[in-house]
Amino acid sequence: MFLIDMFNKKTLLPDAETALPGRAQEIPTAEAHFVSGRPLKGPYPQGMKKVLFGMGCFWGAERLFWKMHGVHVTAVGYSGGLTPNPTYQETTTGLTGHAEVVLVVYDSEKVSFARLLKTFFEEHDPTQGMRQGNDIGTTYRSAVYVYDEEQLAEANAARNTYRKALKSSDHVREITTEITMAGPFYFAEDYHQQYLAKSPDGYCGLRGTGVSCPIG
Repeated sequence: MFLIDMFNKKTLLPDAETALPGRAQEIPTAEAHFVSGRPLKGPYPQGMKKVLFGMGCFWGAERLFWKMHGVHVTAVGYSGGLTPNPTYQETTTGLTGHAEVVLVVYDSEKVSFARLLKTFFEEHDPTQGMRQGNDIGTTYRSAVYVYDEEQLAEANAARNTYRKALKSSDHVREITTEITMAGPFYFAEDYHQQYLAKSPDGYCGLRGTGVSCPIG
């Protein structure tokens, strides 16, 4: 019974009364991307677009995108919740409401949003609700947080396309990916930025469904 209670608590989002208070000051992080050397917080070149992807543990998810042609810079952080400027330790409690996410800053003339969405849907399992594999909790939910209406429409269309592909492949679970306009994004601590470039043998829990997403 204790384990069931713990599981249930980790998979429920907090409300304004139960969320941790956070703080006004930003959490210190790296100034530059460990791989490319580009400024993590910008300024970014004119015309760059942004999106936030939640795919479970952000270490492996970030590596997927910094390797993609047309991606200017990536960073990991927290978004989708209530607590301002949370720490990693606070976020893992589930009491901030935030998901672990990857900020992807990209040049849409070099890589399409559809291509990014294809990678997103294929490289994790978007049908697992408040978990990814053995990583359990609201922190690890599947999410796409967008910055304009065009991205929102395209993300919703991609989800519908992938839902049909999963159904055709006899995948029984429904997609649970949260797709909404982005709220505040809080950069994670330096330790977590480009973690798998610093520790190539570090943990990566990404596992897809094995079903192709026919977009991009």
